[in-house]
Amino acid sequence: MALPYLFEFWAHDHQVPPEGAWRTWVILGGRGAGKTRAGAEWVRSQVEGARPMDKGRCRRVALVGETQDQVREVMVFGESGILACSPPDRRPDWVATRRCLVWPNGAEAFCYSAHDPEALRGPQFDAAWVDELAKWKKAEATWDMLQFGLRLGDDPRVCVTTTPRAEPVLRRLLESPSTVVTRAPTEANRAHLANGFLEEVRARYRGTRLGRQELDGELLEAVEGALWSHDGLDAARVRDLPAFDRVLVAVDPPVTGHAGSDACGIVAVGAVMQGPPQDWRAVVLEDGSVRGVSPVAWARRAVEVMARWGAERLVAEVNQGGDLVELVLRQVDPLVPVTKVRAARGKAARAEPVAALYEQGRVAHVAGLDALEDEMCRMTVQGYRGAGSPDRVDALVWALTETLIVPAVAWRRPRVRCL
Repeated sequence: MALPYLFEFWAHDHQVPPEGAWRTWVILGGRGAGKTRAGAEWVRSQVEGARPMDKGRCRRVALVGETQDQVREVMVFGESGILACSPPDRRPDWVATRRCLVWPNGAEAFCYSAHDPEALRGPQFDAAWVDELAKWKKAEATWDMLQFGLRLGDDPRVCVTTTPRAEPVLRRLLESPSTVVTRAPTEANRAHLANGFLEEVRARYRGTRLGRQELDGELLEAVEGALWSHDGLDAARVRDLPAFDRVLVAVDPPVTGHAGSDACGIVAVGAVMQGPPQDWRAVVLEDGSVRGVSPVAWARRAVEVMARWGAERLVAEVNQGGDLVELVLRQVDPLVPVTKVRAARGKAARAEPVAALYEQGRVAHVAGLDALEDEMCRMTVQGYRGAGSPDRVDALVWALTETLIVPAVAWRRPRVRCL
């Protein structure tokens, strides 16, 4: 009968505390990824000794959630809470008048609400379990008060279980050198989820910001002054593709072709060009970008993307490679139609007119362009706010410029009438 309570036997990798010296362990995971169970089992491991009456490493634990009801119903009495995880001979008693769990060995865990950070002023602890930190309205004040109270024992530690949101307190915590992080999507706990749940939520939220946050457990940063936002791109999502009048693939090749090179941006775009230019629309179809490959390999990928979407032309930036870019492409396909473009302005300046197309509702995205959209949401008027080079965005900008902007300029150019 002991096996069901030996969590180390059943645990997923993201539910096992990391080795080494750390102050805070953050478990970032999607909905249903097993975060609550991991937090409850961590508390058990801190307060329990080898035998039911033996002392553990911790004696006073803080259980902190958004509200008292959520602490009680999720962290204490929930299906994956502390009481459900504890074997009968080690199960703590719930003392409702004190909002406290008391173990047979005398260890105690007290419940606190993030709505009342002042309640943490005064008590002291040698461990804490914090649940859903990223959704607290008073997260900063509550977290600060908790830190002042973690002053018992030789090594007070905190386990934080949360679905990620781009909140300042969580960002700073993740950047701290004393923090360790484990991550897991909802699928990691598939065996313990209801039949059909994953299929339903994936079908509904695939490719959206909400899906990446709530199901994949990704922390999606919002960059101040960005030309695009994840919410805006979500609103521009399309599932049913129209009949396109034109399909282009754009390539932004790297300077070199080794493991440390920048990515080769490869983006396919289809356009519907009926009526005047203000009625033209485009759909971003694929991000086929590759990193750390030879020139022939990225050229082969570009030609493959063209074939997949029936593209009529390949647009290639030649600032870095000049005529060599076209030569490499023709090694793969001697007949590939190539338009060579050269950047005369900076990346941000080139991106602004394309961002305006999105503001006008004239560009949509298919699902599955996560890496491209992350780059887009880090591009600002002042430049790119991310590591490396925004090669995917460069390819996107060239594709949409050659699909919608350049033809529109030509369409509006006055025609000379011959008499």
